[in-house]
Amino acid sequence: MINATALATGSTREQILAVARGLIETRSYLGFSFQDVADAVGVRKASLYHHFPTKEALGVAVIRGATQGFKDWDAARAREPKDALESYFRMYRNTLRAGSAMCPAGAMAPGWGVVNDELRLAVQELRNTQVTWLTGVLGALMPQRKTGASVASLAAYVFSVCQGALLSARMTGRVEDFDDAIAQLRSSLPG
Repeated sequence: MINATALATGSTREQILAVARGLIETRSYLGFSFQDVADAVGVRKASLYHHFPTKEALGVAVIRGATQGFKDWDAARAREPKDALESYFRMYRNTLRAGSAMCPAGAMAPGWGVVNDELRLAVQELRNTQVTWLTGVLGALMPQRKTGASVASLAAYVFSVCQGALLSARMTGRVEDFDDAIAQLRSSLPG
């Protein structure tokens, strides 16, 4: 879904990023072209190259924006660990639009074998940022766990379940499929 407000108020670069993110989330990275972005923004395709020399550069900017967005989301809220985890699940469900879209990083997976290293690294950074955050939250929820490795493994698992739940809900178009997967995840977590 393309944010009409961002298109109406943002700079051309911001508009391009908003459109590209919407296309990545709903079509995947491989499912759109520079021409699709140009048409949605209302500029010539050649003007996109002024802002982004390649589709990969555009993808990197979208993913880095998502990483910064996650950091901003976290910084804007002071929460107890249990509330933070629930807020994370709501962010996946509502902000990432379970049932109708994918996380922009998760939407890169179908083209993983054809994207360049810089784009792969940006996706991995987004994943690692979230897993590190989850490790801190889960560690605070489970202080009895002595080894960081087991908490970090659990954090990677939570991230993976959230990504998979988004994918499953996208396949069916039913947000309830996301909710069911997250309910199962909640029941498997301590505390």
